Amino acid sequence: QAQIVPSGGGLVQPGGSLRLSCAASGFMFSNYAWEWYREGPGKERELVASMSYPDDNINYADSVKGRATISIDHAKNTVYLQMNNLTPEDTAAYFCTAQAQDGSGRGYWGEFTQVTVSS
Repeated sequence: QAQIVPSGGGLVQPGGSLRLSCAASGFMFSNYAWEWYREGPGKERELVASMSYPDDNINYADSVKGRATISIDHAKNTVYLQMNNLTPEDTAAYFCTAQAQDGSGRGYWGEFTQVTVSS
């Protein structure tokens, strides 16, 4: 059964860092493009970061550019989102998605992991 299990959320002080993870299982991890989204209180869903397949082209939202890094560990079937210099504006529920790049249309969504930035 395909699933994506998130981890790494929590409460962090302004200026702090977090590394979010999405551990995937049950599907061919390496054939997927990955995206991280977030939904902040009273805000629309925002695409935070993405990594395409197979060229690993990476893009970031302007709101996190220079503070966020998306990466993949194929050995662990895990995609990460490192967030630095966090501000209260980064408070949101974060989740990741995987979209197959083989024309199948398959896609998977992880559950939310909450990030709260507050002093």
